[in-house]
Amino acid sequence: MEKIKAIIEALIFASDTPLAPEKIRVVFPEVEKKEIKEIIDQIVSEYNERNGGIFLQEVAGGFQFRTNPELGQWIKKLKSTKPHSLSPQAMETLAIVAYKQPIVKSEIESIRGVDVGGPLKSLLDKKLVRIVGRKDVPGKPIIYGTTRRFLEVFNLKDLLDLPNLRELKELNQQQEIEDQGIEGQEITEREILEEGIVNHEVVEQKIAEQEIAEIEIEIEDIPDL
Repeated sequence: MEKIKAIIEALIFASDTPLAPEKIRVVFPEVEKKEIKEIIDQIVSEYNERNGGIFLQEVAGGFQFRTNPELGQWIKKLKSTKPHSLSPQAMETLAIVAYKQPIVKSEIESIRGVDVGGPLKSLLDKKLVRIVGRKDVPGKPIIYGTTRRFLEVFNLKDLLDLPNLRELKELNQQQEIEDQGIEGQEITEREILEEGIVNHEVVEQKIAEQEIAEIEIEIEDIPDL
C-alpha cells in the first residue's frame, strides 16, 4: 500500500494538469477507483497536517499540488516574468459566461451592454472559455462555455463550486472594508438592477467582480483543452 501511495503521489506531482483517479487507474488497473481515492485522501491529510509550503488540492475534476497562498509574495520574487492578468472587461465577460453557460455572444452583449468580441477572443486565447457548439436558431451563433482550465485557475472542483449570492456578498463586504477611502470602486446590487440586470446569477458575479478583478493568472504553456 505504501508503495502504491508513493507512486500515486509521484504521478500527481509529475502531471501538468489536475490528475483524476480514473487516469491513475490506467497505471493501476487492478486497483479499484474507491481505493485510489482513499489513498489520495490520505496524501491530502498528510500534507495538511504537515502545514508546509505545498498541499494537495482537488480541482477541475482531478488533484494537483499547489503552493500555499500565504507564500505568494515569496514565490513572485522567484519568477522572472510578470504573470498576465485579465482586464476588468474580460473578467466581467468571463463571469457572465461562467454563470450563464451555455451562452452566445449576443446574450453576453445584452447583459453587458457593449461589444464583447475583444474580451471573448482574449478568453479563448487564454483557454478559459471554449466553443461548445452552435445554437439551433437562424444564423447558427456560436455557443460559449468555460473550460477545465477555468476551474483550475479559480480553484474550483466543478461549476457547482461557484460562489452563491450570500458568499459573494460576504466577499464584497470584505472588499469594501479594504477599499475604504477609494471612491468609485464599489459595485452594489441596486446599481446592477438599475442597469437592467435582473438575473440573480449575474448579479452575484457582478458583485464579486471587484473581489477577483485583480487576480493574476499564468497563461504560459497552457495546454489545449
